[in-house]
Amino acid sequence: MPFQQGSARTRQRTVLLVGIAVLLAALVLAVLLASVLTQGTQEVRPKMMKWKDRGTTKNLKEVILGRCYNYITARYPELGDKDCLKIWESLEHAFIYKNPCNITSEDYQPLMELASHPIPCNKSLFWSKTNDLAHRYTKSNQNFLTLEDTLLGYMADSVSWCGDPSSPGINYESCPKRSECESNPSSVFWKMASKMFAEAACGVVQVMLNGSLEAGAFRSSSIFGSIEIFNLNPGKVSAVHIWLMHDIGGPQSESCSGHSIKKLKSILEERNFMITCEDNYRPVQLLQCVHNPDHTDCRFCTNTT
Repeated sequence: MPFQQGSARTRQRTVLLVGIAVLLAALVLAVLLASVLTQGTQEVRPKMMKWKDRGTTKNLKEVILGRCYNYITARYPELGDKDCLKIWESLEHAFIYKNPCNITSEDYQPLMELASHPIPCNKSLFWSKTNDLAHRYTKSNQNFLTLEDTLLGYMADSVSWCGDPSSPGINYESCPKRSECESNPSSVFWKMASKMFAEAACGVVQVMLNGSLEAGAFRSSSIFGSIEIFNLNPGKVSAVHIWLMHDIGGPQSESCSGHSIKKLKSILEERNFMITCEDNYRPVQLLQCVHNPDHTDCRFCTNTT
């Protein structure tokens, strides 16, 4: 009997040890399998796409919200009913987690509707290759508005954004240039905003062009030449005034009788617009001369005594 009891206890102990060993082996196997699976997931995780332009502006949400609140409270309080948070969310939804070469106008339509507002007649100022000068002029003369002086343009001016299918859905390293793909977030946005700005114009509109460009002041490939000019409404716009500006001390490559201006006039005439053109519109030239007061181009008055 003692021998049999000892043998039973030995068998029980052996079974228990074997069970513990099997359980430990199973745990070790589970840990190893989990590690392999984790490594495999990390290896197949898609990498962020690489492009040639700068990436999304850091703290984009805060930048857009800050500009929106500033615009509707300090600059144009009459637009105080605009919902800046919804505007940001609609912008983010337009590009986040999306391939930045597959953006469509439908992606931005909710944003355009949320941020649009009326443009007073006779105030619209279009520009091409006169970015700095046009905006210096609207800052000094509140009677005119460029696209960048509207809510949409003010929020988006000089910032960039694009998404990516992989996490976190926004690419802060790089975004595609227009030469890499036409349907990128920036190009689609500015085309839509430009179209809407042109459609809202009424009365007399102004166009500031650069007469010092060797290639010509008017370019059919520009935003103005390809989008804005064809979305001006002849039923709302009575006349187009062209201001052909030359750089102070720079070449005067083209005047109002130049080849590209003739092309522009022809397009406008076909669309039944009245047209005027002025070389070096004096109020703008005076602004140019603030930075070049002693240049001969800025000596408007001479001593006749």
